[in-house]
Amino acid sequence: MMSAIMDTDPRPPYPRIDDGSLAALIVEFYAAARLDPLLGPVFQAMVGEDDAHWAAHLRRVHDFWSSVTMGTGRYGGRPMQVHAGIPGLAPAHFERWLDLFTQTADRLFIPPAAAFLRDKAERMAQALQQGIAMARAAG
Repeated sequence: MMSAIMDTDPRPPYPRIDDGSLAALIVEFYAAARLDPLLGPVFQAMVGEDDAHWAAHLRRVHDFWSSVTMGTGRYGGRPMQVHAGIPGLAPAHFERWLDLFTQTADRLFIPPAAAFLRDKAERMAQALQQGIAMARAAG
């Protein structure tokens, strides 16, 4: 047990992506996103202000990123449908989301891990924007 604890670095910069470092990324990123003038109102409208709702949202996001980065399969949601249902979601929101995410990943992780996270985030943002555009065109 002690060796497992000693194998993980509890403070940034994180050398690897694991549950603990992902949790730190998610908490720090969403703290900034909630206060952001562009993103904050979207999150407030969709998640609310209630701490219990935010805790549930952060758990879902953690499961999502765990699945995307570590292949855990913990996330079983439908992010495309959720994001397509957000009124007024526009490319500027994704640009700002990526900017904040990149800043947070770069601050918390060593360069190779941060680059991996940035790549995943950029691909996700592109896929979501394409899916939303297609859903809106069909609807």
